[in-house]
Amino acid sequence: MKPLVSIIMGSTSDMPVMEQAAAFFDEMHIPFEINALSAHRTPELVMEFSEHAYDRGVRVIIAGAGGAAHLPGVIAAGTTLPVIGVPVRSSLSIDGWDSVLSILQMPSGIPVATVALDGAKNAAILAMQILAQSDDDIRERLLTFKKDLKNKVVKANEDLKKAKYKHRVE
Repeated sequence: MKPLVSIIMGSTSDMPVMEQAAAFFDEMHIPFEINALSAHRTPELVMEFSEHAYDRGVRVIIAGAGGAAHLPGVIAAGTTLPVIGVPVRSSLSIDGWDSVLSILQMPSGIPVATVALDGAKNAAILAMQILAQSDDDIRERLLTFKKDLKNKVVKANEDLKKAKYKHRVE
């Protein structure tokens, strides 16, 4: 089986955030790979990965990085695949803003879709939405996931109706 999504992180210190995407893909039965590559320490490996990901079956790349988060942009520069950037709050980070701005502020021609700080699960959902455009099985799983989200809100409101308060207006 070939991976449809590649999850890349700048270092394994990003794993607590990026594992959210891996767990979601496991739950949704979407084949993925997960690796650490550094835009600064292994730039030649990043470019090799970027240039050959499509040939290996990858259709979407999720790239997470903290600090001066150049990894998503460097990957996007070397591929035609959609790249979703996950800014990661790190110990060297300026409260995560450096990561957010590094991923958001890409030059024209090198787009990177960017999710919220530490938002790897949303990156995985967005990747699934991209894949669903050309795969009916994935689309059906996505529709079920979205329906389940709706049902959780409906149930939460039913539970809230059961809560009794002296001055609550019904």
